[in-house]
Amino acid sequence: MKQRGKILVIRGGAIGDFILTVPAIAALRRQFPETHIEILGYPHIAKLALAAHLVDEVKSIEAGALAGFFARNGNLSVELMTYFAQFDVIISYLYDPDLIFQKNVLSCTKAKFIVGPHRPDESKKIHATKLFLRPLEQLAIFGVDEVPRLNLTTDAPHAAHRLALHPGSGSDKKNWPEANWVQLIELILSSGDLNLLIVGGEAEGERLQRLAGALPPTRVTVAQSLPLPDLGRLLQTCIGFVGHDSGISHLAAAVGLPTLILWGNSVEEIWRPQGEKVIVTKHVRGLNALTVEQVIEELNRLLA
Repeated sequence: MKQRGKILVIRGGAIGDFILTVPAIAALRRQFPETHIEILGYPHIAKLALAAHLVDEVKSIEAGALAGFFARNGNLSVELMTYFAQFDVIISYLYDPDLIFQKNVLSCTKAKFIVGPHRPDESKKIHATKLFLRPLEQLAIFGVDEVPRLNLTTDAPHAAHRLALHPGSGSDKKNWPEANWVQLIELILSSGDLNLLIVGGEAEGERLQRLAGALPPTRVTVAQSLPLPDLGRLLQTCIGFVGHDSGISHLAAAVGLPTLILWGNSVEEIWRPQGEKVIVTKHVRGLNALTVEQVIEELNRLLA
């Protein structure tokens, strides 16, 4: 492949899935510093890689014309055929069990097409970052950093006494009971001078407002539904983060924040956020059995 060629990484999935693929994207950038690297994915997520200067461009995977590439003898968009034809290497992490998408793309490009896993096989217990890096071995890329790292430049001052909390996730079964979060917040505010940044998405709005409603506005800030690069930059200004098994926890770890994860039933060997400053705490009887006292103890250890 020409050093100044073009590489396309096709990656759908949720926030955590994308961040767990960041080591592969970063490895491509290091191996091919002069090459144009592009992501075909969900822009509101993939722009994290753009903000971290790991890729040069992001294109939306939600284009209706793309549907034809998933059908046998599909009606292929001329515009997309021309688009795929411009790349030297295409790495796809899409679910394509019958290789229909791959065959349709290869009908209109001479690119080297590399198939990556859509998601890990949980029975094998191989961490997702390691698995998503394996396709790069076809480009002679070995032994790279397996930790997702997103360096998001910001002019915001460091908030020396602000702790970030994410009391939600993409699934209620991954959430610590709200009453426990209330106790945790009260203990943090009453036992020191830490201020709080409570973050979440649109679906978590009611929970965020309930938790923050009775708290002093001088001590607590709510950041809801921020664009992910902006949220990442805001998290970078904090001293630490507490959250669940969620995409936002992966983001906090990836921007280098000391991160405490209240873990539920997900397979930790596969989905645990990676990083030198990540602590996972759990209870043998499940997330609901995790006590506020245990979390405070782990939080003190994290911030120490």
